[in-house]
Amino acid sequence: MIEYRNLRIAILGGGSVGAQVASLLLEHGDELASRAGAGLELIGVAVRNPEAKRTPAIPAELLTTDAASLILGADIVIELMGGLEPARTLLLEAINSGADVITANKALLATHGPELFDAAEQVGAQLYYEAAVGGAIPIIRPLRDSLAGDRVKRILGIVNGTTNYILDLMEREGSTLENALAQATELGYAEADPTADIEGYDAAQKVAILASLAFHTNVPLDAVYREGITAVTIEQVESARKAGYVVKLLAICERVTNAATGEDGVSARVYPALIPAAHPLAAVHGANNAVFIEAEAAGDLMFYGAGAGGLQTASAVLGDLVSAARRHVIGGPGVAESTHANLPVLPISSITTRYQITLKVADRPGVLAAIASLFSDHGVSVEALTQSAGLGTSDPDATATLVIGTHEATESALASTVTALEGHEVVRAVVSVLRVEGL
Repeated sequence: MIEYRNLRIAILGGGSVGAQVASLLLEHGDELASRAGAGLELIGVAVRNPEAKRTPAIPAELLTTDAASLILGADIVIELMGGLEPARTLLLEAINSGADVITANKALLATHGPELFDAAEQVGAQLYYEAAVGGAIPIIRPLRDSLAGDRVKRILGIVNGTTNYILDLMEREGSTLENALAQATELGYAEADPTADIEGYDAAQKVAILASLAFHTNVPLDAVYREGITAVTIEQVESARKAGYVVKLLAICERVTNAATGEDGVSARVYPALIPAAHPLAAVHGANNAVFIEAEAAGDLMFYGAGAGGLQTASAVLGDLVSAARRHVIGGPGVAESTHANLPVLPISSITTRYQITLKVADRPGVLAAIASLFSDHGVSVEALTQSAGLGTSDPDATATLVIGTHEATESALASTVTALEGHEVVRAVVSVLRVEGL
């Protein structure tokens, strides 16, 4: 027997996720109530256009354009409208009215997260956001709760399904990036304007959230280094396969030591990288997501599943709803976000990584020695080298292709090596530079 009063639930946004959350809440309300310990009453869904077609349909009597009034009557507010405004203003109004809030809005959290968390702490409310990263994949709670007693060292994530689908199609079927993007758009994985996905903005927002949570430090979005996949070619993908690697767009955050000061800091970055074919992330296909965590005591952990989709994201939202309802039943203030470490966020030049560099060089004797000397001058050690020609022809215009893999070095040393290569008289072109991760 449920003795606690019904909790009033308001949803902001009636798009694909909002419609799914409303439908599931109406359909499975009794079951969710038994798990939460209180009845869950959907009091309304705020939308811009009540006449718009929605799948699944939302009962017309629940639709309203007056989000502010809807918030005032709610115990728990679920924000699924996306964007920065009016989402930020409405969530602050909800928090200040005493409601707990749930959001799937990664852009909002990456940009205004500290403001929202501070507001919630001031009034004893709770902000839930499991659906903001990885869709249905449970990653926020494991980082915030299960691993709270451990020391997370590093996170490698495939957190954007669109780019993973594109790169996977290039790797498995030999598609060009343009053709793979067209297919992703046709299937609905990519938006009409895919910039947020293919330029890495979406992944950067998510890694800012993960880094802030994992390292108990506010990591602002503008401190995240970002590269997209638009420069990745089918030749790079094929070369990676031959060398035993797979190209993935990785969101990476880790605890690093500043070489200049010796102090710990946090690095957060997004870029296409090579990972060994034997690494678990290499087996993440299609539009799926995965987050690989390296922790000091727990060791290696991976969370895998659908990273997007209305129904999948709704699953994470409803999990947060049950948690929020349980907190109301039990009572007590919300749990504040842990930001006690307050580590500095370091620039990408501070990280240690490996490069795979593809060069087009003059095909003549002495070139290998000149290249090796240049690497040595910059303190970078060559681990592996393959070449496509004999480097000894008499044709002065002949070229050869070199693929050079480095040992670990600082990003700054590797970057300066590439700059020097670009200006060297034996180098006709630096064809590509990819970082190597997951070793």
